[in-house]
Amino acid sequence: MAKYNNNCPIMISSSIQAELDNPYGQSKKAGEDLLFNYSKETGAKVLVYRFPNVFGKWCRPNYNSVVATFCHNVAHDLPIQVNDPSVVMNLVYIDDVVSELINALNDNENKRGNYCEVPVVHTITLGEIVDLIYSFKNSREERSIPDMSNPFTKKLYSTYLSYLPKNQFSYELKMNVDHRGSFTEFIKTIERGQVSVNVSKPGITKGNHWHHTKNEKFLVVSGKGVIRFRKIDTDEVIEYFVSGEKLEVVDIPTGYTHNIENLGDTDMVTIMWANEPFDPNKPDTYYLEV
Repeated sequence: MAKYNNNCPIMISSSIQAELDNPYGQSKKAGEDLLFNYSKETGAKVLVYRFPNVFGKWCRPNYNSVVATFCHNVAHDLPIQVNDPSVVMNLVYIDDVVSELINALNDNENKRGNYCEVPVVHTITLGEIVDLIYSFKNSREERSIPDMSNPFTKKLYSTYLSYLPKNQFSYELKMNVDHRGSFTEFIKTIERGQVSVNVSKPGITKGNHWHHTKNEKFLVVSGKGVIRFRKIDTDEVIEYFVSGEKLEVVDIPTGYTHNIENLGDTDMVTIMWANEPFDPNKPDTYYLEV
């Protein structure tokens, strides 16, 4: 490039190991120095990225990424080996790497001193990573969802799912079935409550209870029916007619006993959200006819 006076910018993918005195680090450092000298001699722009550990979908397991290996092995019921769970790791997510490199192509790189870097770096111990990955596997049985408000957890969960065996994308739910229909818990979270699917047979009424603090949202997605309310210290009955033909969310306020009746001749399907996972030791549910 110097020979032909081509001063286009050059980006090099280096490594944090360039700071270490080992053959790999020495080779990375030599590559950096070569480009820094080239930049001084020609004035060409040089972008040197010292990438930490990169993780994300499609990374080859059992190669050079412990995250890829752990995600693959746990998803495939294979053992993993953790030599020291207290080891602290600095990780960057592949989508954040790509986003930074696109910014660099647009002359908007994130630079600190002589080096460029991905602005979002996640610092976490190896043991914490292992615990998270196993929690992802267990979440199917527990019907739980990881804490998506944590950026690293969100990215690691997406990474883990990319390693699922092709014949294990689906998993069964426990359906509570009786003559009235069924009730099935779909998703549970500590901070965002619980989502369930309720199926009511024609002519069936479910509910007739109220809550002190627990509150719910009902959404009928198939069939038609009526949701009735009565404030526990009054006689007035309030009715909301609902149908899968017009999706409408109905809030279930505290202090109102309520029920839902299927008025159609087919099964009525209702998505139900509650603000907390069901606790059998403290159900906060009191029987009272509407």
